[in-house]
Amino acid sequence: MSATLSARLLGHVTLDARADGNLAACFDGHSVALGKISSRARERARHLRTGLPLATLVADASIADELGLLVRQLARHGLLEYPLARLRAGRQRQEQVVIEPQVAHYWPNAAEIDDADVLVLSRFAYLRKRGDHMVLESPCAGALLRICDPGVAAAIARLSVPQPLKRLRRQQSFPGRELLAVLVDCGIVLKLDLARGNGLRTEEGDSQLVLWDFHDLLFHARSTQGRHANPIGGVYPYVGVVPPLPAVRERWSGRKIDLRGLSDAPAQPMTPLTRLLRSRHSTRSFDGRRPITLAQLARFLDAGARVKSQFTGTVDIGAADDVSIDFAARPYPSGGGSWPLELYVAINECEGLARGFYHYDAGTHALVPIEAPAHELDALLGEAAFAMGASAPPQVLITIAARFGRSSWKYSSLAYGLILKDVGVLMQTLYLIATEMGLGGCAIGSVNIGSFARITGLEFHVEGPVGQFALGRPMNSSAPE
Repeated sequence: MSATLSARLLGHVTLDARADGNLAACFDGHSVALGKISSRARERARHLRTGLPLATLVADASIADELGLLVRQLARHGLLEYPLARLRAGRQRQEQVVIEPQVAHYWPNAAEIDDADVLVLSRFAYLRKRGDHMVLESPCAGALLRICDPGVAAAIARLSVPQPLKRLRRQQSFPGRELLAVLVDCGIVLKLDLARGNGLRTEEGDSQLVLWDFHDLLFHARSTQGRHANPIGGVYPYVGVVPPLPAVRERWSGRKIDLRGLSDAPAQPMTPLTRLLRSRHSTRSFDGRRPITLAQLARFLDAGARVKSQFTGTVDIGAADDVSIDFAARPYPSGGGSWPLELYVAINECEGLARGFYHYDAGTHALVPIEAPAHELDALLGEAAFAMGASAPPQVLITIAARFGRSSWKYSSLAYGLILKDVGVLMQTLYLIATEMGLGGCAIGSVNIGSFARITGLEFHVEGPVGQFALGRPMNSSAPE
């Protein structure tokens, strides 16, 4: 029996028809203006409360355009979900799954599949319990599926082994061509090319995706913004559930050896490094009348990120021939000598440099402009200001990105963990340089991998942001220009 895919408003969203004919979507004390639509289209839009079949968007040509535009607007704002229901005995429709978008601008599509296709689950797909439901998701997918029919979960589990669609259709528990087509479109289920491979790791995605372990890609996609719809940031989810841990750990039992008398000895003057460490602090507000200069930015990048030396080494892996690999040492240490980090510089205010988005070429010590739409640059700087709790964007925002393959080519199970350790080391390095130069800096933990991908055109698994650092001239700074 065929299945119907519908668009449905999220439970906390309502449509408000204004007296002047305008329509607005209202949720959590906010509203989004949707423009004017005809009374007939408005009447049809009421079905979005329970589910408006997507096929009906083109059924009535007289209102198809305005109704389709309305639904697309709601989708762009992340205000829709998409139930897929099949007709059961007794003419009752039963929801199989509900598709929940996880990325901006997601729209459900059905991939072309036929009986000759061999289907298999992606190695990044996983099924888990969320509240009272099971959900099927993947860090590579633009949506997750809330499972409503237990039979669907069992049918999906059978796809852990490659299965021809023709064979699946003969099974009593066949979930339907429509569901499988949606799963293929999401990338949760793959179509195998038997002439090219056997469904192993190397057949899924491009050569960069091959380098990712499941847990690393999941951690990257779910601990950053841009590829999930979960709350993120300082939302204090456990207030009233668990008390906060004390700032200083309680003492272990045993005799204490007091070190204060040894470290505070006046005969030992404070070293320049110690003074820098004691002086280091985060700066969230910058002097809007005196922006940082290009010369200062050049010295900052030179001290903290410029390539110091390049060389080629060999790796003995027991093969007949040793494998060669290039290295480019920077001023900070890196796990395995990989140095996978790249710096991208968003300029808001910098004397001598136009506002825009740049890549720092650490090998030649140069800034290379990347054409970024104004609204994307504004959003990037605005998100940084929000993350810092600042009233205005920073003068300079450095996005720390990783070329993940530099680490995962060598390391299994801990590649992403090593990258994050590199980020911590680099952030402290940038803090100390800023302090020494009389500049202000602030490390930012939240990044938006979707925004970075749109600006650079790079796939999120190839190169993506793993940290940010705000930089500028602080208030009352005496930093030399």
